[in-house]
Amino acid sequence: MVDAHSVATPSMSRAKVLIADDHRIVSDGLKGILEPEFELVGIVEDGRALLEQAGKFDPDVIVADITMPLLNGFDAVSRLKKQGSRAKVVFLTMHKDITYAAKAIQIGASGFVLKHSASAELLHAINAALDGHTFVSSEIASHLPPAIDPAVEVAEHPSLTTRQREVLQLFAEGKSAKEVAACLGISSRTAENHKARIMSILKLATSADLVQYAMRHGLIGGN
Repeated sequence: MVDAHSVATPSMSRAKVLIADDHRIVSDGLKGILEPEFELVGIVEDGRALLEQAGKFDPDVIVADITMPLLNGFDAVSRLKKQGSRAKVVFLTMHKDITYAAKAIQIGASGFVLKHSASAELLHAINAALDGHTFVSSEIASHLPPAIDPAVEVAEHPSLTTRQREVLQLFAEGKSAKEVAACLGISSRTAENHKARIMSILKLATSADLVQYAMRHGLIGGN
């Protein structure tokens, strides 16, 4: 849901920014950093709310975490791009793995900023995105290849379909088959079948293995 207290008074002269982060202390801090310079149209706390509110507010920039409930940032942004969203995306994350940065750029993000960076770095990334440039935190930028080929698969779980990644995340969050089914509009049996197929593909033996896999790949918190 959009945090009604976070919606700024409309301004025709400032870029519109939507924040997607499930940690309230982070989003409150971002609000203080961004409001003086941008029009903050809202704050959402999960990937599915991001899809909904991005369509509603048509922001110029989305500042998103990678690890979010219901739908992770990568899959949410990939879906927005496929839907033709014009929003520039800056990922703000605690994940320092170069694979995450490469994936972010591959799916069309304009920025990748580490959460422990100075606030000036985030503002620089947003302004760079608005100017049509790409910004990556200096801590990891030097480790990225000079160009990332969109045809090269750098996903953390390339053998899974989009639906399977959604099912994986929801089960890893501890939801029952019935809850997964309700969230995705499928039957409980189909949800269970997806789970079994996922575990077979990834060679996972138990539900605990599935949770650990999701944690390692940024689908759920725990790092």
